Amino acid sequence: MNKKKTLYNRILITLVILFISRLGIFIPIPGVNQAEITENINRNSIVNFLNIFSGGGFSTIGIFSLGIIPYINSSIITQLLIKVIPTLEDTQKNEGELGKQKINNITRYLTLVWAIIQSISIALWIKPYTFNWNINFLLNSIVTLTTGSIIIMWFAEVITEYGIGNGASMLIFQNIISNIPKNIQSYKINELSNNITTTAFVVCCIIVLIINIIIQDSKRKIKIISSKQLGETNRLLNNNYIPLKLNQGGVMPIIFASATITIPQYIAKNTLSTNSIFNNFITSNSFIYLTAYLILIIIFSYFYSSIILNTNDMSDNLKKVGASIPSIRPGQETVRYLKRIVNKLTFIGSIFLFIIAQFPLLLSQLVKINILQGLGTTSLLILVGVAIDTAKQIQTYIISEQYDNIME
Repeated sequence: MNKKKTLYNRILITLVILFISRLGIFIPIPGVNQAEITENINRNSIVNFLNIFSGGGFSTIGIFSLGIIPYINSSIITQLLIKVIPTLEDTQKNEGELGKQKINNITRYLTLVWAIIQSISIALWIKPYTFNWNINFLLNSIVTLTTGSIIIMWFAEVITEYGIGNGASMLIFQNIISNIPKNIQSYKINELSNNITTTAFVVCCIIVLIINIIIQDSKRKIKIISSKQLGETNRLLNNNYIPLKLNQGGVMPIIFASATITIPQYIAKNTLSTNSIFNNFITSNSFIYLTAYLILIIIFSYFYSSIILNTNDMSDNLKKVGASIPSIRPGQETVRYLKRIVNKLTFIGSIFLFIIAQFPLLLSQLVKINILQGLGTTSLLILVGVAIDTAKQIQTYIISEQYDNIME
């Protein structure tokens, strides 16, 4: 009964925090011409990109407009610093809970700095859309947006510790869900006049969903053995393994590849003529654009894989517990073997990500349906990933409750 009550409390805490964070987006900063800024966002691809992950915060310039973005950026920077600075790496590995707390504090301070920088950028960006822009408005905007970002960071940590799922992922999940009704109104569906085309459209959408689930849940199992697994009959037990996910970086490679590829498009759109040769090369259906996009996804996939997985640490941990991979010697041979497997999985996963990201283009060419454009498939990847992880955590609580009842 106690476990069940704990699960209910965690779900309630998560829902309350998500509601408050959503409410704060619609509390605008005073002095901004909302009509003009909304019209500008519709024409600005970069801001429109960020608007999806802020739950529409950039279209209202509310107190929670920055959302979880500064916290995510700071987490990435912290992971890079850990790789570069040996002292931080030692702190994370060898100082246990205290070291984890130190790393979290560094992430929080970086979030504050990053939020201030982004707040200044937004305050300067909205200058043409304010009724009375002055130094007081600038300072008030910076303080308000920065404070809102810190509150959202705290919300994310509270959800992670006392709620259900990962806090940052849940906040992004909510922001994407909140944009779906508005995006549906802008979808253009053509040639759905017959049942064959409609059926083809539904089948294609189901295929996208299935591929998303496969990518999020697929893993390569590397079998490991130890002296404890050699029983009295000298028979190997093959239940232990190292699970290596097909896509270690999740949806982050697509997000950063999309953001990076958007920058030259935005520059060309605002500085070059419409008929410019360079402008024609960076259109979303050109060969150069698709090639560059694929390369960026592969690069970011390997980058995130290197941050999340350290094959040297994995080899050392196997040594510490007296385990090894069958037919592979401990030490450098194990490291090389794991690197080879991780590199193959990362490459295959990045190709899958590219296919999903370009599925709207393929769909529009095959059945003439202009739908799920932009970040539609990226958003779907995030939704599927967060839903799977959250469902697994809830299932863990339920199984734990059933186990306690059996023990009683």
